[in-house]
Amino acid sequence: MANSTFTGPIRSESTLKTVSKSSSTGAITEIVTLGDGPVSLSDGNVTLTNATHSGRFLLVPDGGQDNTYTLPAPIAGSVFRFGYAGGAADATDALIITPGNTNFYIGGVTLLDTDGDSISSVFSNGSSNSSIQLNVPAGFDVTIVGLNTTNYQIFGNVTSTTAPAFADQ
Repeated sequence: MANSTFTGPIRSESTLKTVSKSSSTGAITEIVTLGDGPVSLSDGNVTLTNATHSGRFLLVPDGGQDNTYTLPAPIAGSVFRFGYAGGAADATDALIITPGNTNFYIGGVTLLDTDGDSISSVFSNGSSNSSIQLNVPAGFDVTIVGLNTTNYQIFGNVTSTTAPAFADQ
């Protein structure tokens, strides 16, 4: 396929999608969708897809229970940005997990501790942590980027009285 170079803006009446094409099968995989509005995630466990969720702002509700959001297998360039959309501090947790123990987080998040009046960092171990638990958040803005077919980069901030926790699944 040839490369195209544009000197002006690219316009679309809908969205722009970044895709990859398998050299062996020709299958197209959507990596990122740009231009669509935010996605309000349901109050329940949700399995995310690149086609629907990557490249869009993901609004996490004030949960009625702990909710788990499962990422798809990492693809380089996929981007998942989670923001807390509740109107008050949540009494439940949001967990964001990779699809399995062979997909890890690299990086960490900044904790803005609301009862300890402190700021600290919480890091994954970079070699086996495949889950982050955002404990009773008052707010968060966490971005997760696919680095390759194994790892996700994670960064952002969490406002809470309880530190978020990375763990193995």
